[in-house]
Amino acid sequence: MKKILGASMGSDVHTAGLLNFLELARNEGYEVIYLGGAVPIEKIIKKIDEETPDVVSISYRLGADAFENLIKEFIEKTKKLKNYEKIDFIFGGTVETSQVARKYDFFKKIFDGSEEEEDVVLFLRGQIKYKEERNFPSTLDERIAFKSPYPLIRHHIGLQTMEETIEEIKKLAESELLDIISLAPDQNCQQYFFDQEKMDPNQDGAGGAPIRNEKDFVAMYEASRRGNYPLVRCYSGTNHMVEFSQVLKRTINNAWAAIPIFWYSELDRRSERNLLDAIKENMEGIKWNAMNNIPVEINDAHQWELRYAHDSLAVATTYLAAYVAKKLGVRWYVQQYMMNTPPKLSPKMDIAKSLAKLELVETLKDETFTPYRMIRTGLLSFPADPNSAMGQLVSSMFYSTYLQPHIIHVVAYCEAMKRATSKEIIESVKMVKRANSLASRGLPDFASDPEIKKRVNLLKEEAMVIIEKIKSLSPQKEDPLTDPETLYLAVKEGILDAVGLQGNSVAKGQIKAAVINGAYEAVNENGEVLREAERNLGIQ
Repeated sequence: MKKILGASMGSDVHTAGLLNFLELARNEGYEVIYLGGAVPIEKIIKKIDEETPDVVSISYRLGADAFENLIKEFIEKTKKLKNYEKIDFIFGGTVETSQVARKYDFFKKIFDGSEEEEDVVLFLRGQIKYKEERNFPSTLDERIAFKSPYPLIRHHIGLQTMEETIEEIKKLAESELLDIISLAPDQNCQQYFFDQEKMDPNQDGAGGAPIRNEKDFVAMYEASRRGNYPLVRCYSGTNHMVEFSQVLKRTINNAWAAIPIFWYSELDRRSERNLLDAIKENMEGIKWNAMNNIPVEINDAHQWELRYAHDSLAVATTYLAAYVAKKLGVRWYVQQYMMNTPPKLSPKMDIAKSLAKLELVETLKDETFTPYRMIRTGLLSFPADPNSAMGQLVSSMFYSTYLQPHIIHVVAYCEAMKRATSKEIIESVKMVKRANSLASRGLPDFASDPEIKKRVNLLKEEAMVIIEKIKSLSPQKEDPLTDPETLYLAVKEGILDAVGLQGNSVAKGQIKAAVINGAYEAVNENGEVLREAERNLGIQ
Protein backbone atom coordinates (compact mmCIF):
# COMPACT_ATOMS: atom_id res chain seq x y z
CA MET A 1 0.00 0.00 0.00
CA LYS A 2 1.38 3.40 -0.99
CA LYS A 3 1.43 6.16 1.62
CA ILE A 4 0.34 9.74 0.92
CA LEU A 5 0.80 12.70 3.27
CA GLY A 6 -1.20 15.91 2.85
CA ALA A 7 -1.22 19.36 4.41
CA SER A 8 -2.30 22.94 3.76
CA MET A 9 0.85 24.99 4.14
CA GLY A 10 1.67 28.12 6.11
CA SER A 11 -1.34 30.14 7.27
CA ASP A 12 -3.77 28.59 4.77
CA VAL A 13 -6.71 27.10 6.68
CA HIS A 14 -8.59 25.98 3.54
CA THR A 15 -8.69 22.18 3.48
CA ALA A 16 -11.80 21.21 1.47
CA GLY A 17 -9.89 20.50 -1.74
CA LEU A 18 -7.14 18.67 0.11
CA LEU A 19 -9.64 16.52 1.98
CA ASN A 20 -11.44 15.63 -1.26
CA PHE A 21 -8.11 14.65 -2.82
CA LEU A 22 -7.09 12.50 0.14
CA GLU A 23 -10.49 10.79 0.20
CA LEU A 24 -10.06 9.84 -3.45
CA ALA A 25 -6.58 8.55 -2.60
CA ARG A 26 -7.99 6.45 0.22
CA ASN A 27 -10.58 4.99 -2.16
CA GLU A 28 -7.75 4.07 -4.54
CA GLY A 29 -5.98 2.10 -1.82
CA TYR A 30 -3.52 4.65 -0.43
CA GLU A 31 -2.66 4.92 3.25
CA VAL A 32 -3.51 8.55 4.07
CA ILE A 33 -1.81 10.83 6.60
CA TYR A 34 -3.66 14.14 6.97
CA LEU A 35 -1.88 16.97 8.79
CA GLY A 36 -4.69 19.52 8.49
CA GLY A 37 -4.71 23.22 7.65
CA ALA A 38 -2.28 26.04 8.47
CA VAL A 39 0.60 23.62 9.00
CA PRO A 40 4.06 25.22 9.50
CA ILE A 41 6.77 24.16 7.08
CA GLU A 42 8.92 22.73 9.85
CA LYS A 43 6.12 20.41 10.94
CA ILE A 44 5.54 19.17 7.37
CA ILE A 45 9.26 18.48 6.91
CA LYS A 46 9.42 16.62 10.23
CA LYS A 47 6.44 14.44 9.33
CA ILE A 48 7.89 13.65 5.92
CA ASP A 49 11.10 12.52 7.61
CA GLU A 50 9.21 10.38 10.13
CA GLU A 51 6.61 8.81 7.82
CA THR A 52 8.65 8.45 4.58
CA PRO A 53 5.54 8.73 2.36
CA ASP A 54 5.49 7.86 -1.32
CA VAL A 55 3.53 11.01 -2.16
CA VAL A 56 3.34 14.42 -0.46
CA SER A 57 0.40 16.66 -1.32
CA ILE A 58 0.79 20.36 -0.52
CA SER A 59 -2.09 22.84 -0.76
CA TYR A 60 -2.05 26.65 -0.74
CA ARG A 61 -4.72 29.10 -1.89
CA LEU A 62 -3.98 32.48 -0.26
CA GLY A 63 -2.11 34.29 -3.03
CA ALA A 64 0.89 34.18 -5.35
CA ASP A 65 3.28 36.51 -3.53
CA ALA A 66 2.93 34.85 -0.14
CA PHE A 67 3.23 31.39 -1.69
CA GLU A 68 6.37 32.41 -3.58
CA ASN A 69 8.15 32.96 -0.28
CA LEU A 70 6.82 29.76 1.28
CA ILE A 71 7.59 27.45 -1.61
CA LYS A 72 11.21 28.53 -1.82
CA GLU A 73 11.71 27.76 1.84
CA PHE A 74 9.82 24.46 1.58
CA ILE A 75 11.83 23.21 -1.40
CA GLU A 76 15.13 24.25 0.17
CA LYS A 77 14.41 22.40 3.41
CA THR A 78 12.89 19.37 1.72
CA LYS A 79 15.97 18.81 -0.40
CA LYS A 80 17.98 18.33 2.78
CA LEU A 81 16.03 15.13 3.51
CA LYS A 82 18.09 12.10 2.56
CA ASN A 83 15.34 10.32 0.57
CA TYR A 84 13.44 13.30 -0.86
CA GLU A 85 14.16 12.25 -4.47
CA LYS A 86 12.16 9.07 -3.93
CA ILE A 87 9.05 11.07 -3.03
CA ASP A 88 6.52 12.43 -5.52
CA PHE A 89 5.51 15.96 -4.54
CA ILE A 90 2.22 17.30 -5.88
CA PHE A 91 0.51 20.64 -5.44
CA GLY A 92 -3.10 21.75 -5.31
CA GLY A 93 -4.27 25.35 -5.27
CA THR A 94 -5.83 28.11 -7.30
CA VAL A 95 -4.87 29.06 -10.84
CA GLU A 96 -2.86 31.91 -9.31
CA THR A 97 -0.83 29.82 -6.86
CA SER A 98 -0.45 27.00 -9.36
CA GLN A 99 1.33 29.39 -11.74
CA VAL A 100 3.91 29.94 -9.01
CA ALA A 101 4.28 26.18 -8.43
CA ARG A 102 4.92 25.62 -12.15
CA LYS A 103 8.03 27.79 -12.00
CA TYR A 104 9.80 25.09 -10.04
CA ASP A 105 10.91 21.75 -11.41
CA PHE A 106 9.83 20.11 -8.19
CA PHE A 107 6.22 18.98 -8.40
CA LYS A 108 5.28 15.83 -10.32
CA LYS A 109 1.76 17.14 -10.80
CA ILE A 110 -0.05 20.42 -10.21
CA PHE A 111 -3.83 20.68 -9.80
CA ASP A 112 -5.28 24.18 -10.22
CA GLY A 113 -8.97 23.36 -9.68
CA SER A 114 -9.87 23.09 -13.36
CA GLU A 115 -9.68 19.28 -13.36
CA GLU A 116 -12.55 16.83 -13.11
CA GLU A 117 -12.58 14.12 -10.49
CA GLU A 118 -11.51 11.51 -13.03
CA ASP A 119 -8.30 13.43 -13.73
CA VAL A 120 -7.35 13.18 -10.08
CA VAL A 121 -8.23 9.50 -9.86
CA LEU A 122 -6.22 8.66 -12.94
CA PHE A 123 -3.22 10.47 -11.51
CA LEU A 124 -3.55 8.39 -8.37
CA ARG A 125 -3.68 5.24 -10.45
CA GLY A 126 -0.36 6.18 -11.97
CA GLN A 127 -1.47 7.26 -15.43
CA ILE A 128 0.06 10.72 -15.18
CA LYS A 129 2.76 9.96 -12.65
CA TYR A 130 4.55 7.57 -14.97
CA LYS A 131 5.32 8.87 -18.44
CA GLU A 132 6.69 5.68 -19.96
CA GLU A 133 4.47 4.32 -22.72
CA ARG A 134 4.42 0.85 -21.23
CA ASN A 135 2.27 2.08 -18.35
CA PHE A 136 -0.60 3.06 -20.63
CA PRO A 137 -3.01 0.32 -21.74
CA SER A 138 -2.71 -0.10 -25.48
CA THR A 139 -5.92 -2.02 -26.24
CA LEU A 140 -9.51 -0.86 -25.99
CA ASP A 141 -10.67 -3.40 -23.42
CA GLU A 142 -7.66 -2.74 -21.18
CA ARG A 143 -8.07 1.03 -21.44
CA ILE A 144 -11.77 0.84 -20.57
CA ALA A 145 -10.99 -1.32 -17.53
CA PHE A 146 -8.16 0.98 -16.48
CA LYS A 147 -10.29 4.12 -16.56
CA SER A 148 -13.52 2.64 -15.19
CA PRO A 149 -15.92 3.97 -13.96
CA TYR A 150 -15.05 6.98 -16.10
CA PRO A 151 -15.69 6.82 -19.85
CA LEU A 152 -12.97 7.05 -22.45
CA ILE A 153 -13.01 10.32 -24.41
CA ARG A 154 -12.70 10.21 -28.18
CA HIS A 155 -12.46 12.88 -30.88
CA HIS A 156 -11.44 12.87 -34.52
CA ILE A 157 -8.86 15.00 -36.32
CA GLY A 158 -8.20 15.49 -40.01
CA LEU A 159 -7.19 18.87 -41.40
CA GLN A 160 -6.39 20.14 -44.89
CA THR A 161 -2.73 19.11 -44.83
CA MET A 162 -0.71 16.35 -43.21
CA GLU A 163 1.54 18.91 -41.52
CA GLU A 164 -1.40 20.64 -39.81
CA THR A 165 -2.92 17.34 -38.77
CA ILE A 166 0.32 16.02 -37.23
CA GLU A 167 0.87 19.20 -35.20
CA GLU A 168 -2.69 19.12 -33.88
CA ILE A 169 -2.35 15.45 -32.90
CA LYS A 170 0.69 16.38 -30.81
CA LYS A 171 -1.29 19.08 -29.02
CA LEU A 172 -4.19 16.71 -28.34
CA ALA A 173 -1.94 14.01 -26.90
CA GLU A 174 -0.07 16.52 -24.76
CA SER A 175 -3.36 17.86 -23.37
CA GLU A 176 -4.03 14.40 -21.85
CA LEU A 177 -7.76 15.03 -22.32
CA LEU A 178 -8.35 12.42 -25.02
CA ASP A 179 -8.10 8.67 -24.57
CA ILE A 180 -8.74 7.98 -28.26
CA ILE A 181 -7.72 9.99 -31.30
CA SER A 182 -9.62 9.07 -34.46
CA LEU A 183 -7.79 9.85 -37.67
CA ALA A 184 -10.05 11.26 -40.38
CA PRO A 185 -8.67 10.67 -43.90
CA ASP A 186 -9.98 12.66 -46.84
CA GLN A 187 -12.38 11.01 -49.25
CA ASN A 188 -9.58 10.46 -51.77
CA CYS A 189 -7.76 8.34 -49.20
CA GLN A 190 -10.82 6.43 -48.06
CA GLN A 191 -11.92 5.59 -51.57
CA TYR A 192 -8.69 5.39 -53.57
CA PHE A 193 -5.81 4.61 -51.19
CA PHE A 194 -5.05 1.50 -53.26
CA ASP A 195 -6.00 3.09 -56.60
CA GLN A 196 -4.36 6.49 -56.37
CA GLU A 197 -4.38 7.06 -60.10
CA LYS A 198 -8.14 7.61 -59.71
CA MET A 199 -7.72 10.44 -57.19
CA ASP A 200 -8.84 13.94 -58.13
CA PRO A 201 -6.06 16.22 -56.81
CA ASN A 202 -8.54 19.09 -56.67
CA GLN A 203 -10.28 17.14 -53.88
CA ASP A 204 -7.18 16.62 -51.73
CA GLY A 205 -8.00 17.34 -48.11
CA ALA A 206 -11.77 17.23 -48.68
CA GLY A 207 -13.34 15.91 -45.50
CA GLY A 208 -10.08 14.92 -43.81
CA ALA A 209 -6.31 14.64 -43.97
CA PRO A 210 -4.69 13.77 -47.34
CA ILE A 211 -3.09 10.49 -46.22
CA ARG A 212 -1.33 8.90 -49.16
CA ASN A 213 0.96 6.15 -47.82
CA GLU A 214 1.78 4.08 -44.78
CA LYS A 215 4.47 6.56 -43.72
CA ASP A 216 1.73 9.16 -43.24
CA PHE A 217 -0.11 6.84 -40.87
CA VAL A 218 3.09 6.10 -38.97
CA ALA A 219 3.88 9.82 -38.67
CA MET A 220 0.46 10.53 -37.16
CA TYR A 221 0.80 7.63 -34.76
CA GLU A 222 4.26 8.80 -33.68
CA ALA A 223 2.84 12.28 -33.08
CA SER A 224 0.43 10.74 -30.54
CA ARG A 225 3.21 9.02 -28.55
CA ARG A 226 3.32 11.63 -25.80
CA GLY A 227 1.10 12.97 -23.02
CA ASN A 228 -1.20 10.14 -21.98
CA TYR A 229 -0.38 8.04 -25.06
CA PRO A 230 -3.94 7.89 -26.40
CA LEU A 231 -5.25 4.97 -28.39
CA VAL A 232 -5.38 5.72 -32.10
CA ARG A 233 -7.88 4.53 -34.64
CA CYS A 234 -8.87 5.51 -38.15
CA TYR A 235 -11.98 5.74 -40.27
CA SER A 236 -12.38 2.76 -42.54
CA GLY A 237 -11.66 2.82 -46.22
CA THR A 238 -14.74 2.63 -48.40
CA ASN A 239 -13.41 -0.39 -50.32
CA HIS A 240 -10.49 -2.83 -50.06
CA MET A 241 -11.74 -3.48 -46.55
CA VAL A 242 -9.32 -6.22 -45.58
CA GLU A 243 -6.29 -4.49 -47.12
CA PHE A 244 -7.13 -1.19 -45.43
CA SER A 245 -7.60 -2.98 -42.10
CA GLN A 246 -4.19 -4.59 -42.51
CA VAL A 247 -2.57 -1.19 -43.10
CA LEU A 248 -4.20 0.24 -39.96
CA LYS A 249 -3.08 -2.67 -37.83
CA ARG A 250 0.52 -2.36 -39.06
CA THR A 251 0.82 1.39 -38.73
CA ILE A 252 -1.35 2.72 -35.90
CA ASN A 253 -2.31 -0.35 -33.82
CA ASN A 254 -5.92 0.41 -34.75
CA ALA A 255 -7.96 0.63 -31.53
CA TRP A 256 -11.03 -0.61 -33.37
CA ALA A 257 -12.37 -0.88 -36.89
CA ALA A 258 -15.59 0.81 -37.98
CA ILE A 259 -17.07 -1.02 -40.95
CA PRO A 260 -20.71 -0.94 -42.07
CA ILE A 261 -22.73 -3.74 -43.59
CA PHE A 262 -24.68 -1.89 -46.30
CA TRP A 263 -22.83 1.38 -46.79
CA TYR A 264 -19.79 2.65 -48.71
CA SER A 265 -21.59 1.40 -51.80
CA GLU A 266 -24.02 2.60 -54.44
CA LEU A 267 -26.35 3.16 -51.47
CA ASP A 268 -24.41 6.26 -50.34
CA ARG A 269 -22.06 6.64 -53.35
CA ARG A 270 -18.95 6.73 -51.17
CA SER A 271 -17.50 4.00 -53.33
CA GLU A 272 -18.23 2.53 -56.73
CA ARG A 273 -19.14 -0.92 -55.40
CA ASN A 274 -22.58 -2.33 -56.10
CA LEU A 275 -24.54 -3.07 -52.94
CA LEU A 276 -24.27 -6.85 -52.99
CA ASP A 277 -20.51 -6.82 -53.53
CA ALA A 278 -20.15 -4.18 -50.83
CA ILE A 279 -22.05 -6.28 -48.30
CA LYS A 280 -19.84 -9.27 -49.06
CA GLU A 281 -16.60 -7.30 -48.86
CA ASN A 282 -17.65 -5.40 -45.74
CA MET A 283 -18.42 -8.66 -43.97
CA GLU A 284 -15.01 -10.00 -44.96
CA GLY A 285 -13.46 -6.91 -43.43
CA ILE A 286 -15.39 -7.38 -40.20
CA LYS A 287 -14.38 -11.02 -40.07
CA TRP A 288 -10.68 -10.23 -40.67
CA ASN A 289 -10.62 -7.75 -37.79
CA ALA A 290 -12.40 -10.24 -35.55
CA MET A 291 -9.85 -12.94 -36.39
CA ASN A 292 -7.05 -10.51 -35.50
CA ASN A 293 -8.56 -9.59 -32.12
CA ILE A 294 -9.39 -6.05 -33.20
CA PRO A 295 -12.63 -4.65 -31.77
CA VAL A 296 -15.25 -3.68 -34.33
CA GLU A 297 -17.94 -1.04 -34.64
CA ILE A 298 -20.65 -1.63 -37.25
CA ASN A 299 -22.10 1.81 -37.80
CA ASP A 300 -25.12 0.98 -39.95
CA ALA A 301 -27.84 2.30 -37.65
CA HIS A 302 -26.63 5.88 -37.62
CA GLN A 303 -26.00 5.74 -41.38
CA TRP A 304 -29.70 4.93 -41.80
CA GLU A 305 -30.67 7.60 -39.26
CA LEU A 306 -28.60 10.25 -41.03
CA ARG A 307 -30.88 9.56 -44.00
CA TYR A 308 -33.95 10.02 -41.82
CA ALA A 309 -34.83 6.40 -41.18
CA HIS A 310 -37.70 6.03 -38.73
CA ASP A 311 -37.08 4.86 -35.18
CA SER A 312 -38.20 1.25 -35.60
CA LEU A 313 -35.82 0.72 -38.50
CA ALA A 314 -32.97 2.36 -36.58
CA VAL A 315 -33.50 -0.08 -33.73
CA ALA A 316 -33.78 -3.05 -36.10
CA THR A 317 -30.54 -2.21 -37.91
CA THR A 318 -28.79 -1.76 -34.57
CA TYR A 319 -29.73 -5.28 -33.54
CA LEU A 320 -28.92 -6.65 -37.01
CA ALA A 321 -25.43 -5.13 -36.96
CA ALA A 322 -24.62 -6.50 -33.50
CA TYR A 323 -25.98 -9.92 -34.48
CA VAL A 324 -23.81 -10.00 -37.62
CA ALA A 325 -20.76 -8.90 -35.61
CA LYS A 326 -21.21 -11.72 -33.13
CA LYS A 327 -21.75 -14.32 -35.84
CA LEU A 328 -18.61 -13.15 -37.64
CA GLY A 329 -16.56 -13.69 -34.50
CA VAL A 330 -16.22 -10.17 -33.08
CA ARG A 331 -15.17 -10.39 -29.42
CA TRP A 332 -15.30 -6.69 -28.43
CA TYR A 333 -18.05 -4.70 -30.08
CA VAL A 334 -18.43 -0.91 -30.08
CA GLN A 335 -22.08 0.10 -30.25
CA GLN A 336 -22.46 3.77 -31.04
CA TYR A 337 -25.58 5.64 -29.92
CA MET A 338 -25.89 8.75 -32.07
CA MET A 339 -28.27 11.05 -30.23
CA ASN A 340 -30.51 13.77 -31.72
CA THR A 341 -30.80 12.01 -35.06
CA PRO A 342 -33.02 12.93 -36.79
CA PRO A 343 -32.54 16.31 -35.10
CA LYS A 344 -36.17 17.00 -34.11
CA LEU A 345 -36.43 14.02 -31.77
CA SER A 346 -37.42 14.97 -28.23
CA PRO A 347 -34.94 14.04 -25.49
CA LYS A 348 -37.53 11.64 -24.08
CA MET A 349 -37.99 9.78 -27.35
CA ASP A 350 -34.26 9.97 -28.04
CA ILE A 351 -33.56 8.12 -24.79
CA ALA A 352 -36.37 5.66 -25.51
CA LYS A 353 -34.91 4.78 -28.92
CA SER A 354 -31.43 4.38 -27.45
CA LEU A 355 -32.72 2.17 -24.63
CA ALA A 356 -34.54 -0.05 -27.13
CA LYS A 357 -31.31 -0.43 -29.09
CA LEU A 358 -29.30 -1.08 -25.93
CA GLU A 359 -31.66 -3.72 -24.57
CA LEU A 360 -31.68 -5.67 -27.83
CA VAL A 361 -27.89 -5.52 -28.21
CA GLU A 362 -27.41 -6.63 -24.61
CA THR A 363 -29.41 -9.81 -25.32
CA LEU A 364 -26.43 -10.93 -27.43
CA LYS A 365 -23.87 -10.42 -24.67
CA ASP A 366 -22.07 -13.50 -23.39
CA GLU A 367 -18.52 -14.67 -22.67
CA THR A 368 -17.69 -14.48 -26.40
CA PHE A 369 -19.27 -11.08 -27.16
CA THR A 370 -18.77 -7.89 -25.14
CA PRO A 371 -20.66 -4.81 -26.36
CA TYR A 372 -19.29 -1.40 -25.34
CA ARG A 373 -21.57 1.63 -25.32
CA MET A 374 -20.41 4.82 -27.07
CA ILE A 375 -22.52 7.99 -27.13
CA ARG A 376 -22.21 11.03 -29.37
CA THR A 377 -24.15 14.12 -30.37
CA GLY A 378 -25.69 13.89 -33.82
CA LEU A 379 -23.95 16.22 -36.25
CA LEU A 380 -27.25 17.14 -37.94
CA SER A 381 -28.47 18.66 -34.67
CA PHE A 382 -25.72 21.30 -34.44
CA PRO A 383 -26.81 24.85 -35.28
CA ALA A 384 -24.39 27.05 -37.22
CA ASP A 385 -23.90 29.34 -34.24
CA PRO A 386 -21.06 28.52 -31.85
CA ASN A 387 -22.83 29.36 -28.61
CA SER A 388 -26.01 27.54 -29.58
CA ALA A 389 -23.92 24.59 -30.70
CA MET A 390 -22.16 24.50 -27.33
CA GLY A 391 -25.58 24.30 -25.67
CA GLN A 392 -26.58 21.46 -27.98
CA LEU A 393 -23.39 19.53 -27.27
CA VAL A 394 -23.59 19.86 -23.49
CA SER A 395 -27.31 19.16 -23.15
CA SER A 396 -27.13 16.13 -25.43
CA MET A 397 -24.20 14.56 -23.60
CA PHE A 398 -25.72 15.40 -20.22
CA TYR A 399 -28.90 13.36 -20.65
CA SER A 400 -27.30 10.59 -22.72
CA THR A 401 -24.94 9.88 -19.82
CA TYR A 402 -27.94 7.90 -18.58
CA LEU A 403 -26.80 5.15 -20.99
CA GLN A 404 -23.66 4.71 -18.84
CA PRO A 405 -21.25 4.92 -21.77
CA HIS A 406 -17.87 3.25 -21.87
CA ILE A 407 -16.81 5.79 -24.52
CA ILE A 408 -17.92 9.34 -25.26
CA HIS A 409 -17.40 10.33 -28.86
CA VAL A 410 -17.14 14.10 -28.54
CA VAL A 411 -18.07 16.07 -31.64
CA ALA A 412 -16.68 19.61 -31.43
CA TYR A 413 -19.27 22.37 -31.29
CA CYS A 414 -17.78 24.01 -34.41
CA GLU A 415 -18.33 21.04 -36.72
CA ALA A 416 -21.39 22.56 -38.42
CA MET A 417 -19.25 25.59 -39.29
CA LYS A 418 -15.71 24.32 -39.83
CA ARG A 419 -13.32 21.48 -39.10
CA ALA A 420 -12.14 21.35 -35.52
CA THR A 421 -8.57 22.09 -34.51
CA SER A 422 -7.07 21.16 -31.15
CA LYS A 423 -8.41 24.42 -29.71
CA GLU A 424 -12.08 23.64 -30.39
CA ILE A 425 -11.59 19.97 -29.57
CA ILE A 426 -10.09 20.70 -26.16
CA GLU A 427 -12.83 23.24 -25.41
CA SER A 428 -15.52 20.73 -26.42
CA VAL A 429 -13.97 17.89 -24.43
CA LYS A 430 -13.89 20.03 -21.29
CA MET A 431 -17.57 20.91 -21.74
CA VAL A 432 -18.55 17.28 -22.23
CA LYS A 433 -16.46 16.00 -19.33
CA ARG A 434 -18.19 18.51 -17.07
CA ALA A 435 -21.63 17.51 -18.31
CA ASN A 436 -20.79 13.84 -17.82
CA SER A 437 -19.38 14.47 -14.34
CA LEU A 438 -22.53 16.28 -13.21
CA ALA A 439 -24.89 13.74 -14.77
CA SER A 440 -22.97 10.86 -13.21
CA ARG A 441 -23.94 12.11 -9.77
CA GLY A 442 -27.50 11.00 -10.45
CA LEU A 443 -30.10 11.39 -13.18
CA PRO A 444 -33.79 10.46 -12.98
CA ASP A 445 -34.53 6.85 -13.87
CA PHE A 446 -35.75 7.47 -17.39
CA ALA A 447 -36.50 3.79 -17.98
CA SER A 448 -39.19 3.86 -15.29
CA ASP A 449 -41.04 6.73 -16.96
CA PRO A 450 -44.31 5.14 -18.26
CA GLU A 451 -44.14 6.90 -21.63
CA ILE A 452 -40.51 5.93 -22.21
CA LYS A 453 -41.11 2.36 -21.06
CA LYS A 454 -44.06 2.00 -23.43
CA ARG A 455 -42.02 3.40 -26.32
CA VAL A 456 -39.05 1.12 -25.62
CA ASN A 457 -41.23 -1.97 -25.66
CA LEU A 458 -43.00 -0.84 -28.83
CA LEU A 459 -39.74 -0.16 -30.67
CA LYS A 460 -38.30 -3.53 -29.69
CA GLU A 461 -41.41 -5.28 -30.96
CA GLU A 462 -41.42 -3.26 -34.19
CA ALA A 463 -37.73 -3.90 -34.74
CA MET A 464 -38.19 -7.63 -34.43
CA VAL A 465 -41.02 -7.52 -36.97
CA ILE A 466 -38.50 -6.05 -39.42
CA ILE A 467 -35.92 -8.68 -38.46
CA GLU A 468 -38.43 -11.52 -38.98
CA LYS A 469 -39.43 -10.10 -42.36
CA ILE A 470 -35.76 -10.09 -43.45
CA LYS A 471 -35.48 -13.73 -42.36
CA SER A 472 -38.59 -14.60 -44.37
CA LEU A 473 -36.87 -13.52 -47.59
CA SER A 474 -34.67 -16.63 -47.47
CA PRO A 475 -36.31 -19.27 -45.29
CA GLN A 476 -34.14 -21.95 -46.89
CA LYS A 477 -30.93 -20.33 -45.66
CA GLU A 478 -29.38 -21.53 -42.41
CA ASP A 479 -28.96 -17.96 -41.13
CA PRO A 480 -30.55 -15.33 -43.39
CA LEU A 481 -29.33 -12.46 -41.22
CA THR A 482 -25.73 -13.16 -42.13
CA ASP A 483 -26.43 -13.99 -45.78
CA PRO A 484 -25.36 -11.15 -48.15
CA GLU A 485 -28.00 -11.97 -50.78
CA THR A 486 -30.77 -11.83 -48.18
CA LEU A 487 -29.55 -8.51 -46.80
CA TYR A 488 -29.31 -7.15 -50.33
CA LEU A 489 -32.92 -8.15 -50.96
CA ALA A 490 -33.99 -6.42 -47.74
CA VAL A 491 -32.91 -3.13 -49.30
CA LYS A 492 -34.21 -3.90 -52.80
CA GLU A 493 -37.61 -4.89 -51.44
CA GLY A 494 -37.91 -1.80 -49.24
CA ILE A 495 -37.87 -3.60 -45.90
CA LEU A 496 -34.90 -1.39 -45.11
CA ASP A 497 -35.64 2.07 -46.46
CA ALA A 498 -35.21 5.75 -45.56
CA VAL A 499 -36.55 9.10 -46.70
CA GLY A 500 -33.07 10.24 -47.68
CA LEU A 501 -32.76 7.42 -50.23
CA GLN A 502 -35.31 8.84 -52.66
CA GLY A 503 -34.03 8.50 -56.20
CA ASN A 504 -31.40 5.97 -55.19
CA SER A 505 -30.43 3.38 -57.76
CA VAL A 506 -30.78 0.38 -55.45
CA ALA A 507 -33.06 1.37 -52.55
CA LYS A 508 -36.80 1.91 -52.81
CA GLY A 509 -36.74 5.40 -51.30
CA GLN A 510 -40.53 5.30 -51.07
CA ILE A 511 -41.03 5.44 -47.31
CA LYS A 512 -42.49 8.53 -45.69
CA ALA A 513 -41.70 9.59 -42.13
CA ALA A 514 -42.54 12.40 -39.75
CA VAL A 515 -41.89 13.59 -36.21
CA ILE A 516 -44.96 12.76 -34.13
CA ASN A 517 -45.04 13.45 -30.38
CA GLY A 518 -41.27 13.81 -30.37
CA ALA A 519 -40.64 10.44 -32.10
CA TYR A 520 -39.77 9.70 -35.72
CA GLU A 521 -42.43 7.49 -37.27
CA ALA A 522 -43.15 5.87 -40.61
CA VAL A 523 -46.39 7.39 -41.92
CA ASN A 524 -48.87 6.82 -44.74
CA GLU A 525 -50.00 9.28 -47.41
CA ASN A 526 -52.28 10.96 -44.87
CA GLY A 527 -49.53 11.42 -42.31
CA GLU A 528 -50.87 8.67 -40.05
CA VAL A 529 -48.47 6.38 -38.20
CA LEU A 530 -47.71 3.09 -39.98
CA ARG A 531 -46.73 0.17 -37.82
CA GLU A 532 -44.37 -2.38 -39.32
CA ALA A 533 -47.03 -5.01 -39.93
CA GLU A 534 -48.85 -2.44 -42.07
CA ARG A 535 -45.84 -1.06 -43.90
CA ASN A 536 -46.31 -3.18 -47.02
CA LEU A 537 -44.29 -5.98 -45.48
CA GLY A 538 -46.81 -8.65 -46.24
CA ILE A 539 -47.12 -9.61 -42.55
CA GLN A 540 -50.63 -10.35 -41.34
